[in-house]
Order: sequence, then structure tokens, then C-alpha cells
Amino acid sequence: MEERAQRIVQSAIELAEQGGFEAVRLRDVASHAGVALGTLYRRFRSKEDLLLAALEQEVAEHETRMRLRPPAGDTALERIETFFQLTTRALCHRPNLARALVRSIASGTPELTVKVSGFHARMAVLITESLRGNGVDPGTEPSRNERDLASVLQHVWFASLVGWAGGVHGQSTILDDTRTAAALLLRDEER
Repeated sequence: MEERAQRIVQSAIELAEQGGFEAVRLRDVASHAGVALGTLYRRFRSKEDLLLAALEQEVAEHETRMRLRPPAGDTALERIETFFQLTTRALCHRPNLARALVRSIASGTPELTVKVSGFHARMAVLITESLRGNGVDPGTEPSRNERDLASVLQHVWFASLVGWAGGVHGQSTILDDTRTAAALLLRDEER
């Protein structure tokens, strides 16, 4: 990302950390980043588009951490539990930003579908790598079963994350829900 766009994204992150989704007003982001509002609009169509760019940055950093230090565990269940603990902690340690990012992902804005799909695809790869552990070449295409497991686990995690973002339950419920789904899905494989 070019320097000016990076400055805009960083400003959005800082404003979201302070006040959540509502604090990311494009006029304020432009001012905070030291750019004209027109410059911001040439790079980002909306607040959701800008926050999804912030999410891309957050995911890229998380991917790097996961690849440098993959989730530990002797079984797929242990590794997947560790993965979701680390991922949830990484996202939720800045709750205002996390809630703004979740709201942007769930916005349903048609022109952002590609970015949202990209986020889910990257998460599916990370989940698959965690399920596999170090035993399979990361370049190997996932099996149908691995794709299905990654998809279902991601859906459970994201649905629970939306509940957390909406104040329905605490962060521990995200982990409990995901752990329960993983245990049910992996029950036959762990025997």
C-alpha cells in the first residue's frame, strides 16, 4: 500500500480504537491523516471499505505471526483451539477496533464482497494450516473435508464474534462455541 493510503488506514485504526465504528467519520480520518477528503475518496469508497483495508492489514500481520509460530498441539483439535484463542485474542485486544471491523465485514455492502470474501479465504487457509499442523506441505491443496471443516469452524467463530461485538456475550463464549464445534467436527478424526 502506498504511503498516503497507509497513513489513511492507520488514522482509521486509531480513530476506531478510540471510539469504534461511529468515530471513523471520513472527514475526521482525512484530517487526522493530513490528506484532502477527495484524496481519501479516491482510495476508499466508504467507511466500511476503509475499515476492511484496516482488516487486511491486521490479517496480514496475524498471518505472519501464525507462520512464524504455528499453533501448538499434538492433535488437530488442540491446534485449532490454540489457533482460535490466538486469533480471537489478536482481534479483540482492541475491542473498539474489533467491533468496527466486525461491523464492516457484516455490512452486506455489495461492492465490498470481494474484500470480505478475501478475508474469509485467508482465514480458511490459516484454519487449514492449523488443522494440518506441520505434517503436510502448506502448498498442498486442501481436501474437501479440510475445506468443509475450515468453513464451518469459521462460520461458528464469526457468528459468535458478531454476538460478542453486539454485547450478547463475552469473549470466552467465542472460544467455547468454536471449541465445541471443533470437538464435534473432529470427533471421528481424533479417535
